[in-house]
Amino acid sequence: MKANIIGTGLIGASIGLGLKQNGWEIFGEDIDKKRLAQATDLGFLSNEKIAKDADITFIATPVEEIVEAAQYALKNTTGIVTDVGSVKAPILKEISDSRFVGGHPMAGNELDGILGAKADLFENAVWVLTPSEETSDETYSKISDTIKMLGVEVVALPAAEHDRLVAVVSHVPHLTAGALMRLALGQSQTKSVLMRLAAGGFRDMTRIASGNPDIWIDICEQNKEAICEYLDVLITELEKTKDIIANSDQQSLLSDLSAARKARISLPVGTSMPENLAEIRVAIPDKPGSVAEIATLASQLNVNIYDLEIAHKAEGELGTMILVVDNSVKESFAKKLKDAKYSVSSQSLG
Repeated sequence: MKANIIGTGLIGASIGLGLKQNGWEIFGEDIDKKRLAQATDLGFLSNEKIAKDADITFIATPVEEIVEAAQYALKNTTGIVTDVGSVKAPILKEISDSRFVGGHPMAGNELDGILGAKADLFENAVWVLTPSEETSDETYSKISDTIKMLGVEVVALPAAEHDRLVAVVSHVPHLTAGALMRLALGQSQTKSVLMRLAAGGFRDMTRIASGNPDIWIDICEQNKEAICEYLDVLITELEKTKDIIANSDQQSLLSDLSAARKARISLPVGTSMPENLAEIRVAIPDKPGSVAEIATLASQLNVNIYDLEIAHKAEGELGTMILVVDNSVKESFAKKLKDAKYSVSSQSLG
């Protein structure tokens, strides 16, 4: 199997290293020739140019360059193309091709660039795929199977929904971490002492502020509507907390902190155990757009798709989509699919 990596920074190089360990031959391009040479020195690049017959091309450039790079790859290769940008809707507005599916691995490293790359960077991470109506089932299935080799949990979401959710869990937290660091640095008279005290919770909350600041210019521009929306929500929550403290409303403060603690403890740490999972089989027309429509229905019910397989029939125009979801949502998701006129069967795996 062959893969192209366009953009050999932290994410692109880590994909290359991970696939290389799984027996893939890796080809790459980068406008930064020094970085490309470093990728070759790391030993995972077979050639410093893309292969036309590569099975998959990963676009790992800055967000503002993804559309151009993806169009270049679609024109100059015969395989499928995906990207790793943290903003999806603007990209899918510009690219309409059955061989393309948007993607976003929710992983990173405090070390900038290729020197922070490692083969296991994505182990146990969530990798979001955002198929469009044009994305073929074969394209989705192939990229899903490939990235699972890197140890990820694949979640399918509509592009716009992805951008809203990532604004909440990634973009706004990064900007908040930056604001907290500026708050600390603003205490000029006691700065040296304060920095010595800044351990524990403060260090944990501001860890992500050490990431590469350059990439955030493009991200904030591309996803500014959702980011501003949730910055407003955050500001409102902080104003509420300020009022509670100013009014010595200890009961409300305890209630809010307890709710936050409960939610934090409940954050998922990985894929559910098999006994908590269910398999749903959906008869689908063998045409582009089926994955995107079903992913949208799953998103509307907040259903995580832990695994997805497309089983094509040798004859006829119907295939079967096999999805693995939490057993707790089996009935509601099956009903949603039936209401959308799909033929559905389901069973618990436990």
